[in-house]
Formats: sequence, C-alpha cells, structure tokens
Amino acid sequence: MRFETYPFEKLNVLLEDIVPNEKYEPIVLTIGEPQFDTPEFITKALCDSATLLKKYPKTSGEPELREAMRNFFRHRFHIELDDSQIIPTFGTREFLFNFPQFLLADLDEPMMAYTNPFYQIYEGAAIASGAKVLHLHLTKENGFLPRIHEPELAGCDLVILNFPNNPTASVMDLKTMTEWVKLAIKYDFVLLNDECYSEIFTHTPPPSLLQASIEADNPTFRNVLVINSVSKRSSAPGLRSGFVAGDDGILREYMRYRTYVGCASPLPLQMAAAAAWNDNEHVIAFREKYKENFEIAREVLGVKTPEATFYIWLEVGDELAFTRRLFEKYNVKVLPGSFLGREGIGQGFVRIALVENAEKTLDAVRRIKKCLDEML
Repeated sequence: MRFETYPFEKLNVLLEDIVPNEKYEPIVLTIGEPQFDTPEFITKALCDSATLLKKYPKTSGEPELREAMRNFFRHRFHIELDDSQIIPTFGTREFLFNFPQFLLADLDEPMMAYTNPFYQIYEGAAIASGAKVLHLHLTKENGFLPRIHEPELAGCDLVILNFPNNPTASVMDLKTMTEWVKLAIKYDFVLLNDECYSEIFTHTPPPSLLQASIEADNPTFRNVLVINSVSKRSSAPGLRSGFVAGDDGILREYMRYRTYVGCASPLPLQMAAAAAWNDNEHVIAFREKYKENFEIAREVLGVKTPEATFYIWLEVGDELAFTRRLFEKYNVKVLPGSFLGREGIGQGFVRIALVENAEKTLDAVRRIKKCLDEML
C-alpha cells in the first residue's frame, strides 16, 4: 500500500529551510487540537477510576459509557437510540480507517466517495480498502457543499460526508441532508456523516444525519451512520472517546469485526468519557470561547463568521508562498489548503485553527493581517 504523505509532514518540508523571525513568539494554528484545559470534573473522573486499570475493557464499552452517549444524543438531537444502534469507539480516527475495510472487504470493485478537501484518514481508508474514489468537491462556487450527481453516486458503496466541515467550516442544512439519505436508500450505499464538530457552533445547532434520516421516513436509519467525539466538544482529544451510531444491522456485524481489532478503550478513560458525554454545561463555555475567537477574526481580517467548527478557511492567493512568508516574517504556522485536497481543490486557501485563547488569537490574526496586506 502506498499512502500519501500526511499534511503536517508536508508542512514540515515546506518550512524546513526557514528560520522564523525571533521578534515574535511562535504561534501554531495548524492542528485542530483545542488548547483549553480539559474540565476538572473529567480529569477527576479519570483519576477516581484509576484502580480499574487492573481489568480488561470490553470491546463493546461499559454500560455507563454507552448510556452517556445515548444521553448526549437524546439531549442534543432529541433522538432515542436503542443500545444496538450505538458503539463506542477509540476516538473516531480508528473507526474511519477500519470501517471501510470491514464494509468493502468482500466487494470486487468497491467505490468510496468523500468530500474534498478532506480529513486524510478518508483517503487512507480508501487506499487500504482497495477502493476507487469519487471526490465530492467543495468550492467557493458551490458554497463548499457537494453537488449531487446521481449517475456517479449510483456506483458508490460508501459515501462519507463531513458536516460541519473540516476544513471549510461549511454547514449542511437538514433539507439537504435529507436528500442525501434518500439517495443512500435509492442506490443502496452506506452514508456516513462525520459530525465531530457538531457541538462547536456560533448560533444555530447544526443537524445530525440521523435527524435527516427520520425526515426521510427512514426511522430505523437503514444505510445511515454518524460518528462523533468528545475531542472538540470537551477539549479532551486525549480521551479518545467517540462513537458510531445508526443502522443496527450494519453495527451488529461491525461489532463482531471490532472484537478482532483490539481497540477497546481502557476503563478509566471510559469513566472519564462518560462524565464528559453526560454534561452539557462545559460545552457551552467552550463554545463561547470559540465564538469570541471568531469575532476577533471577523474584526481584524474582515472574514465572515462561520456557523460552526473553529476553523477559518482563508483565501490568500498563493497558499504555499503565503504560508512560508507568514512563518518567516511573523512566526505563525497555518496549513495550506492544497495539502488537504486533491485535483486542485484547496489551492488558494489556508486553514487556520482558532484553538488558542482570545489574547493569543488576537496576536495571531493581527500578524496574519499584516502578511495578507503585504502579499495581496
């Protein structure tokens, strides 16, 4: 198997010959890792459960964790999931990589479709599965929402959407999601939405694909799955707590597969994650921090405030030259959009992760504005 170089490795190569301006403190806005402390009640639950390290964890997850995840879905999306309709995962990255291999293993010529630009695990999973790929392009012209081409989708076995979107910060409305669910039923492909940014929104809560499934008169979620994680919502990426929910027929067989994968979460992590999924107040506090960062970016850079995520998808012209100059003159790292896309998608943009506190964000965007003014 030949995998593409990861975006952050490409960035290291792009910047390796540059000595950044030491007048400025380094600021890294490349990775989607919240820089706020994990809430104390979560770390306390972790410490209080440390004695459970003497026990093997179950692949299916502890009842406390599964119930907490169902509580989250009940509270946030007003959907009552059966226990058979949800599986805890070790974050979502491992699921995104191994699920396509499970789903597509017995097919002669499998085909995956996914949004472009993208989280590179989608591409890695396609390579590992030996799948052909259909890119669903997200461009300024289509409002960073994929256009539907039914003849192409008819040949797909797995379609991965990612809304709210990383890296463009676009949001898909419930009506459009419902159209995608109807296509999944019509052409019998599995439709998965990566919803890991669903809780980082500025005003209106983004919908879930499972809500769209109900709107599409598909209350059993046939062919429909969603994933989510505490990484962004709870500032706890190290907990590695995610889930997949939806079609219990698919999940039943996938659960059997997972017993061979060996990715069960340690019990103390599960107890801490259960505390995180059960609480909603701390998420509101984090949401306000990101809203403040977006307001700072709007005032300084003149950009429109995104509806969700903590990313700015900034148009800069030559994104490689801009990234190099910004690092050399102002000691700020951002990620070129072309590193996140294929077929020319992402060129002309950089992704800026506003994951720092307000003071550091203001400093960073002021430096970015200076660099923009010099180059545009």
